[in-house]
Amino acid sequence: MTFYQYIAEGLFFAFVLLVITGSFITIRARILMHTVMGLAVALLGVAGIYFYLGSMFLTLMQILIYVGAVCIVLIFGIMVGSTPTEIAEKNIKEKKNIFLAVSAAATAFFLLIISLLKTDWISALAEAGDFSVEHLGENFLYQYCLAFELISVILFIAIVGAIILAREGRENKGEPSE
Repeated sequence: MTFYQYIAEGLFFAFVLLVITGSFITIRARILMHTVMGLAVALLGVAGIYFYLGSMFLTLMQILIYVGAVCIVLIFGIMVGSTPTEIAEKNIKEKKNIFLAVSAAATAFFLLIISLLKTDWISALAEAGDFSVEHLGENFLYQYCLAFELISVILFIAIVGAIILAREGRENKGEPSE
């Protein structure tokens, strides 16, 4: 191996270590803001892996959308969101939330089971073709990267919408309900 190959391998393992470290911080943090910071570190590591693999578009989108936008929106949501005690007091008062949550979960579970049972998995696998890591990696990094980025934009819009709805509910908290 040449000197540059050693540097490239070291860079790859540094990015993997960054992902693992950020993930560990995310799951072990006791303060919610530290969790978001750990998430940002892990997502920067993923962007580094995309850079190592040669996909500049995915690298930039990972940094712009996930590290930049999503983490900033999560921090903003932490700052304007309700405290855990406020949420607990509200949920105890509203028993209908439990019924709605259980019915939504049961509906989703049964729809998933029905779709799993009705799918002809043998013919679907035969039509899919090559499942090698090289083929899948090339498809994810080059052919389908725009679709993944569009999904991330939709996720970002959903997070912003959730924060807007949460903030409106918090502003209307002092007003009497109809």
